[in-house]
Amino acid sequence: MIRISIDAMGGDHGPEIVMPGLLRVAERRPDVRFLIYGREDVVSPHFIKHPRLRAISQFVHCEVAVRMEDKPSQALRHGRWKSSMWKAIEAVKAGDADVCVSAGNTGALMAMSKFCLRTMAQIDRPAIAAIWPTTRGESVVLDVGATIGADAHQLIDFAILGSAMARAVFGIAKPSVGLLNVGVEEIKGQEDVREAGSLLRAAELTSMDYRGFVEGDDLGKGTTDVVVTEGFSGNIALKTAEGTAKQISGYLRAAMSRTLMARIGYLFAKGAFDRLREKMDVRKINGGVFLGLNGIVVKSHGGTDDEGFAAAVELGYDMARNGLIEKIRADLDQFHARAPELSRRKAAEPTEEGQD
Repeated sequence: MIRISIDAMGGDHGPEIVMPGLLRVAERRPDVRFLIYGREDVVSPHFIKHPRLRAISQFVHCEVAVRMEDKPSQALRHGRWKSSMWKAIEAVKAGDADVCVSAGNTGALMAMSKFCLRTMAQIDRPAIAAIWPTTRGESVVLDVGATIGADAHQLIDFAILGSAMARAVFGIAKPSVGLLNVGVEEIKGQEDVREAGSLLRAAELTSMDYRGFVEGDDLGKGTTDVVVTEGFSGNIALKTAEGTAKQISGYLRAAMSRTLMARIGYLFAKGAFDRLREKMDVRKINGGVFLGLNGIVVKSHGGTDDEGFAAAVELGYDMARNGLIEKIRADLDQFHARAPELSRRKAAEPTEEGQD
């Protein structure tokens, strides 16, 4: 059984969306069980509507719900020990759940997750990883907003984390990995990015196929299974892609309703447009994963519907089912076993003077 702890109070709609979403997961994943945390007076009216969900769930009343507008420091000060968000995370730490899912306040969820679960021994900073739709299928992109800036070794950590996630979610034995940069040439980009690329190439890790640098347009092409960047540029790329998808959808709707002939043409091409709509449906790739912690935490978009929340829960299910944490630890051990040798080799190399 895969046990998933749920913060039922998170998001714009709370249990009104969470409960139908969990029911969808239960119908598709018969080996799932839920630990649901929230205020009884708010959750119960929605929980009692779904007998099948009640049969595979345990509900725990919590006095406090973290608000979407709360600052992380406020959430930690007032919500620790007794909020639905904290309790859901704590269930992972205690071993009562394999993964935690919340649609609540992102900053509060990250702060509580770091405080409760702690980062892995060899990880400096956690990262938020997202599933990115591409022309080839899907890729893992990280970091998309956990931290601003990253040095070479943190970028290497992100590459290891993203590679392990791709193996767990996509079932790829040796995912291809690229570092996001301003050009594909080895001499381009910031020093930290170039150093990370050099160390990854020298490490020759068996868990990944390092392909070098990739550019912004490679995100949509799906040039690599994993794209690594720091949180500032990653978050901008994510928000830009979301905005572009909405912009294109708006253009299409306006064009198809502009004239009578356009509406008639839409009827003939409805099948093609339905496939396009499904491909661009952000609900199906909902869920940001906090990687680098001693446990799996998934952040669902706060404004999603029940199908979107179900997608976030199923993402957590797949990672727990396929041993994400064990894969990350094994990959980190392999890299750090070689780290002293790589550091000596790097120190012996001549330095590059300038760049194009």
